[in-house]
Amino acid sequence: MRAISAVDSVSPAIQRTREFLFRPFNWGTYLKLGLVAIITEGVGSNFHSSSHGGHSLGHGPTVYSPFNLAPEWVAAIVAAVLAAVVLSIVVFYLITRLRFAFFHCLIHNTKEIRPGWRLYRAQAMRFFWLNLVAGFAFLLLVVLVALPFVAGFWRLFHETPQGSQPDLGLLLTLILPLIPIILLLVLVGVVADVVLRDWMLPHFALDNATAGEAWTRVWARIKAEKRQFIVYALLRLILPVIAMIGLFIVLLIPGLMLAGSVAAIEYGIHSVFADATGASALVGVLLEVFFGLVAFGLALLAGICLGGPVSTGIREYALIFYGGRYQALGDILYPPSPQPADPTHP
Repeated sequence: MRAISAVDSVSPAIQRTREFLFRPFNWGTYLKLGLVAIITEGVGSNFHSSSHGGHSLGHGPTVYSPFNLAPEWVAAIVAAVLAAVVLSIVVFYLITRLRFAFFHCLIHNTKEIRPGWRLYRAQAMRFFWLNLVAGFAFLLLVVLVALPFVAGFWRLFHETPQGSQPDLGLLLTLILPLIPIILLLVLVGVVADVVLRDWMLPHFALDNATAGEAWTRVWARIKAEKRQFIVYALLRLILPVIAMIGLFIVLLIPGLMLAGSVAAIEYGIHSVFADATGASALVGVLLEVFFGLVAFGLALLAGICLGGPVSTGIREYALIFYGGRYQALGDILYPPSPQPADPTHP
């Protein structure tokens, strides 16, 4: 397979997506593959950032403090946090396995998930640990960058008299420098995600490479074609955004109509059973739950039907671009034509 530019890789990626999902078309298979694509491309991102917390200005000694919690509550919170961390790691491992299985489906144009799930078990485990280390390194970077700002916010709010607003000028001096740093961290996370998933994962799967070997091979290709890899990274960031905007436009009117219909039905049921008691009240609640579940199911179905092709197309785009620069991958995507036999050599 010859190397294709980042721009020219878009068209064959769309073509392969169409062939993979729609030829032949089967509703059950389409929904299965669409859901897998959404999980591996959307939910299964390598870097997740979440912030929890808040600050409330109290009045007098009644200010709530987490240090006033009873020991059993502290123990329960710690146990819940640890359980959530363990569960997140397990889910992330399963998503990594699923990512390799979907990679196998796309490169071989097969719709069976199970063969790839079994075939790349060892490679997926090594890739999982690499992503885990990279994720914790990124989290550590975020913490180190945030520490000076956290100290500044802490000092500002503690120096603010109770019942009054913090100084707006000082608050802006803390927030404004934080904006470009946040954007830079997001960019670092996106680039790391592209390098890991789009370029290193194929080497893990097809070469059974270690992290060092995969990175060495990827870096050699990046140095040889810096411009094309930069253009690809930009398009890899822009194209999903454009696709999501398009989906939003397509779904806006149907979504509003669905939401309005469900709201009207729910309001009508609630009005009819407002004064009901006993079994009648239970029937009203069950009807409200039923129509709520129907609405959720329709929304989920629409999300899979529209998001599945977009997520699949993103992965096909990555394979097409890198397959032209990685022969083992390119030969699977587009097997070379057999050479004609030499008539002079029987």
